[in-house]
Amino acid sequence: MSTTTAPHVTAQRPMPPRRWLAEIGWRHLIGLLAIVFAVFPILFVLSASVNPSGSLSSTSLLPTQGVTLEHYWVMISGERANFLRWYLNTIIVCGVVAVVQVFLSLLAAYAFSRFRFRGRRGGMLAVLLIMMFPSILSMIAIYTMIAQLGEAVPMLGLNTLAGYIAVLLGGSLGQVWLIKGFFDTIPKELDEAAIIDGATHWQTFSRILVPSMTPILATTLLLALVGSMSEFLIGSIFLTDDSKKTLAVGMYGMFASDRSANLGVFAAGSVMVMLPVIILYQFLQRYIVGGSTAGAVKG
Repeated sequence: MSTTTAPHVTAQRPMPPRRWLAEIGWRHLIGLLAIVFAVFPILFVLSASVNPSGSLSSTSLLPTQGVTLEHYWVMISGERANFLRWYLNTIIVCGVVAVVQVFLSLLAAYAFSRFRFRGRRGGMLAVLLIMMFPSILSMIAIYTMIAQLGEAVPMLGLNTLAGYIAVLLGGSLGQVWLIKGFFDTIPKELDEAAIIDGATHWQTFSRILVPSMTPILATTLLLALVGSMSEFLIGSIFLTDDSKKTLAVGMYGMFASDRSANLGVFAAGSVMVMLPVIILYQFLQRYIVGGSTAGAVKG
């Protein structure tokens, strides 16, 4: 008769508090501080948008004087600002700029990644150097150029959306390095197999490579949208007519006219601007992490 003995299980001793804090706890503390740091301004804006008084002095982190949606209606109705027009202008500018920027960056990244030609390295370094200079350095030159261009082609002059879009498209190659890094992770054997089967370079690019680049395209498209939506410096100089302003320019001008009385209305407009971006980010979130990580591979 054989007897079996149960394996001896040693109870795991709990980690001492000081050791837990030194090895694990400090990470939780930093994460908690980061969450508080990120959530605080959002709660303040939400509280200001539903605060009945709408003034800076009476706004707190949490609403204490009741909740109202009057500020949202003021913005939508156009009582204090041409908010819907600014919203439409922003959609037009962001949509055109983001799509064209990503498309041109995609073409340039394909050329830099797949072809070997004279000036390739110098071209990539030139793109990188241009990205390092802030736009304020070229503001006078751009303003003069657009003013002279408007004399010949009025629709591309100052105080026009087309001219403003043309200026923003000057940075269309800002996503080249990120997309090129993703291109370099795709085996070149796919290109060679397609060319052997009789496909042209354009067919290989459009039918084989582009469909496999959904993560990086979603990432760069979102970055371009957010960048063009938050652009203020160039817009404040080029767009002076109220009907031509974007949200960043128009809402700043409205808030600057009376910072205390317009806080509630400004916060309501900020929330309505923020919601579409959050929804789009949540929709593209599964692509963003993978696209950013893969695009960081050095080519």
